[in-house]
Amino acid sequence: MKKIVLLLVLSIFMPKSYAQEYFPNNESIPNKTNNFTAFTNAKIYVTPTQIIQKGTLLIQNGKVVNAGTNVAIPKNCTTIDLNGKSIYPSFIDLYTSFGIEKPKPAATAGRGSLYDTKRVGYYWNENIKSEQNAYQAFKYDQTKAEELLKAGFGVVGSHIPDGIARGTGTLVALNNFDNSNQLLTDKLTNHFAFSRSVTTAQSYPSSLMGMMALLRQMYYDLDWYKKGNSKTKDLSLEALASNEKLVQIFTTEDKLNSLRAAKIAKEFGLSYILKGSGNEFERIEEIKQTNSKFIIPINFPEAYDVSDPNQANQMELKDLRYWNQAPSNLKVLSDNGIVFALTTDKLKKIEDFRTNLLKAIQYGFDSTKALEALTTVPAALLGKSNEVGSLKNGSLANFVITSGAIFDAKTVMYENWVQGNKFVINDLNTKDIRGNYDLTIGNEKFKWKINGEINAPKSEITTTDAKKVNSKLTFTNNWVSTVVKPLDSTKTNFTRLIGYVDNTDNLSGKAVLFDGSELKWAAVKTAAFAKAIDSSKVEKGPAIMPVTYPNNAYGNTKKLTATTLLFKNATVWTNEKEGILEETDVLVKNGKIAAVGKNLSDASATVVDAKGKHLTSGIIDEHSHIAISNGVNEGGHNSSAEVTIQDVVNSEDVNIYRELAGGVTTSQLLHGSANPIGGRSAIVKWKWGAAADEMLYKNQPGFIKFALGENVKQSNWGNVNPTRFPQSRMGVEQVFTDYFQRAKDYDVAWKAYNSSNKKGKAPRVDLELQTLAEILNKERFISCHSYVQSEILMLMKVAEKFNFRVNTYTHILEGYKVADKMKEHGVGASTFSDWWAYKFEVNDAIPFNGPIMHKAGLVVAYNSDDAEMSRRLNQEAAKAVKYGNVSEEDAWKFVTLNPAKLLHIDDKVGSIKTGKDADIVLWNANPLSIYAKAEKTLIEGVVYYDVQKDEEQRKAIIKERSELIGQLLQEKNKGMSTQPAKKKEKVEYHCDSLEEL
Repeated sequence: MKKIVLLLVLSIFMPKSYAQEYFPNNESIPNKTNNFTAFTNAKIYVTPTQIIQKGTLLIQNGKVVNAGTNVAIPKNCTTIDLNGKSIYPSFIDLYTSFGIEKPKPAATAGRGSLYDTKRVGYYWNENIKSEQNAYQAFKYDQTKAEELLKAGFGVVGSHIPDGIARGTGTLVALNNFDNSNQLLTDKLTNHFAFSRSVTTAQSYPSSLMGMMALLRQMYYDLDWYKKGNSKTKDLSLEALASNEKLVQIFTTEDKLNSLRAAKIAKEFGLSYILKGSGNEFERIEEIKQTNSKFIIPINFPEAYDVSDPNQANQMELKDLRYWNQAPSNLKVLSDNGIVFALTTDKLKKIEDFRTNLLKAIQYGFDSTKALEALTTVPAALLGKSNEVGSLKNGSLANFVITSGAIFDAKTVMYENWVQGNKFVINDLNTKDIRGNYDLTIGNEKFKWKINGEINAPKSEITTTDAKKVNSKLTFTNNWVSTVVKPLDSTKTNFTRLIGYVDNTDNLSGKAVLFDGSELKWAAVKTAAFAKAIDSSKVEKGPAIMPVTYPNNAYGNTKKLTATTLLFKNATVWTNEKEGILEETDVLVKNGKIAAVGKNLSDASATVVDAKGKHLTSGIIDEHSHIAISNGVNEGGHNSSAEVTIQDVVNSEDVNIYRELAGGVTTSQLLHGSANPIGGRSAIVKWKWGAAADEMLYKNQPGFIKFALGENVKQSNWGNVNPTRFPQSRMGVEQVFTDYFQRAKDYDVAWKAYNSSNKKGKAPRVDLELQTLAEILNKERFISCHSYVQSEILMLMKVAEKFNFRVNTYTHILEGYKVADKMKEHGVGASTFSDWWAYKFEVNDAIPFNGPIMHKAGLVVAYNSDDAEMSRRLNQEAAKAVKYGNVSEEDAWKFVTLNPAKLLHIDDKVGSIKTGKDADIVLWNANPLSIYAKAEKTLIEGVVYYDVQKDEEQRKAIIKERSELIGQLLQEKNKGMSTQPAKKKEKVEYHCDSLEEL
């Protein structure tokens, strides 16, 4: 009985291509023969660099037998003369969903955090679909295949584009004639992506950082599972383990996401092929450093219709610039030695592939490299170089017959052979009648020029005295038919020529005059058609704008470096015991504050006259949500301690530049407040133009965001149904208690394992509990979103129960009520200056909150929690003087030294002291004044903002916009298709922002 079941299972999942030869085939008439086919006198591209002139290609049984100049032609052979024509290997697209039905979305109403119990035996998160196999869901799509065949493709990789771990992909031959050989390999690739499954109602993960955390946890679980630690079988992890040796493809869809995927690969010793987006040129140095191989789409954006000035003004420079620069991406990748294949993915129409590729070649992409990216490179990436991608002996007989160079705009693609089966694109037997002729109709003489394309020639007829005669030519099945219009356009005495073309040097036939009488006509060729020059050598595209870092407005033309600067005679706000120093010099050297004093000098320094100006340490924002990619909250679970903002720093957010213009040099980027236990934070220095990892504060202390109040119990989530625990304040307390007890048990288990010299089975790595255990071990600090005094007291009690302390209460607008208890606990306060009444739990907020806590002996900071406010934190600090009579010097510390203390980085930043990082700001007036402007903002001695440079950049931006708009108008005047000019709305995150990818 067991054998019968096993045979039934095998029959369900066995691909058709594996059926034994003696099995009956009732689906189609077998068309295999042992006959040979020889293609002679062709220019044969065995590979992009191995070319045979006037060669012969011999195929049999769907494979290449030989290619060369002295190939012996067997007796049982069909010979096809391809004199003047070329043969290329058919293209390979290794990233498609060909033959896969689009996954049907699950209902989003009532989406919750719970695991679907019907999936017992699979991984707990339904976005991990590693057990699914494309070949089992595959159904050959003949219509789509024809589109790909016409574009020159012979083989495609196909996968199910759904989920984060997507399962395996298959390799398919675009063979419309023999369905028994279509599946070349059932499981060849293993797919991943930063994209939720549309088929699940499970809410986690909803953010990019959540997806990255889930992938990490999955790989840790895989390692744990493979070591035999699990008591139950997990088919998802089983599949991951069995597919480890397959080609691993990761869909990133953005240059920054490519860097993120490469980071995960490095952590776990993996090698991903990254499916990119086409904007890799904008971060080419970082892309190159990943040492990754890529799959690159060429879905260049259409030109924008900027004819309406009002609409054009809504366009951001980066979008205008990307239209201009995108076609250069392939050249930049190639010039930097990055190995990549090309894909049709994201194209609206497959026929646009050739058009866009020719455009990339016009922009300097080498045509040989282009052919490699479509043949030998994808074949090598798949480990299939002996089967596809070339015309070497033994390879599949997949090739395209063309009229000439395949990337010449005038070249005609005739046939695409796949596994020895012919697919006709254009009639190979169509004769080339193009050229210059002496035309005779009866006794009248004309000059006749036939140009255009081989399969769509055009007619130009002139009289012997060079007067143009209107004519229209059609050419079908080697019959030429031409209607010749009279010189006098008011008359209708047309002449019709018709004739069969046997010899392209001498055309002839019958001419039917307007009155029905007939004459003979003849045309003798006087000059051959002048073949078009390779399109890569002519008609260059518009001037390409230089890439900046980042590649948008106010970007730098080159990476900035530290300089030696000497600020002379400034009013220096030291934030140290020396206080505010008048007429004082500060020397910045090697990224550090080298000296503070009078009459300083350094021969290598650039002197900055700071007389009458104020020099301060850079502003530090303890609570910010700018520069975060794809979600600030991971709120599907009541704890998301496993996620980290460090994964998703967006180094290209223009708010970074605006922060610098406001004197901000360092910020803590916090997870939102959607759940009681949020994610880990990122402390960043705003090094505008640098990579995201370069912005991360070196050796930064660990922080995590906790939250209290209305947000975490989902009382203000609008139309989102609250389905997650907790939904009450007492539930919030229970979450903390439960998780810390679990973390304590987890920590004990690991310490016991490590102390026993790692004998026995290791506990399962749990990134969430591992993070919480760091809090218990005083290795990570809590910054907690808070408002109401009762909850403030509650969390301190929980912390004391587990023998740690809360580091910072952020917001804390009722801190003035419990300042004594906070002092006793040892917690700091980061608050707003005067926000109040924007929701119910803030009704008791007062602008004296910060000064009261300060006078009670707490370390007090003012934070922004807002992209706009962070640009004027200097003015927020001044409110402490207005409302609490705090001294100017202490008020300034609210946004500099005090947040540095709260973040445990005051040994490096927060004051002007010899040896500290040169994170300083030069102001034109007292920094607490509403009239004060930052003139220079430095981070580690690099000038990242300069007011004079800013003025120059504004002028340059206006000029560049004008040039780009001119190019776009020219494109429209050429008749090119356009898309509407539109403004892309930028998402600004706040604590309660919810976003789902």
